[in-house]
Amino acid sequence: MVVNLNNITSIDPREYSLYNDYMRLLIQRVSTASVTVENTIIGQINQGLLVLLGVAHDDTQAKAIELVDKLIELRIFDDAQGKMNLSVQDVKGEVLVVSQFTLYGNCDKGRRPSFDGAANPTLAQELYDFFITTLKARNIPVATGQFRATMQVALVNDGPVTFLLDK
Repeated sequence: MVVNLNNITSIDPREYSLYNDYMRLLIQRVSTASVTVENTIIGQINQGLLVLLGVAHDDTQAKAIELVDKLIELRIFDDAQGKMNLSVQDVKGEVLVVSQFTLYGNCDKGRRPSFDGAANPTLAQELYDFFITTLKARNIPVATGQFRATMQVALVNDGPVTFLLDK
């Protein structure tokens, strides 16, 4: 992107940042995954997708709906010929959704990441819950982590296959 700074009186650094404020999903195709809080497994799936979900300041329910639809139709499972041609819906897979504000960790300056791009906890939880509700409304089996908890996530990445998706 080329920006002409001659006519600009003030710049919103988010507009020109590599770290755009979009809802962000880190998607991993898994043969199994689970999330544990205080030594108790609270969410577990077999074949499907582990989704680490980060929410930004300007995210909306409309963005969440678009990402849910993209996620469940994303053709990242192998067909009979070994080609990625099937979606999580096609393979009747499950989805484990874990909140992950550190997807907005900016490590450009200093040695401590800045999380300024992450939404405030109230908005983040609202959209995290909405994302899960929308997935369930699409008849996808869903397991979850616990918002704002310290969690241990275990997975067997199938492939390995990992994608970053943001909107």
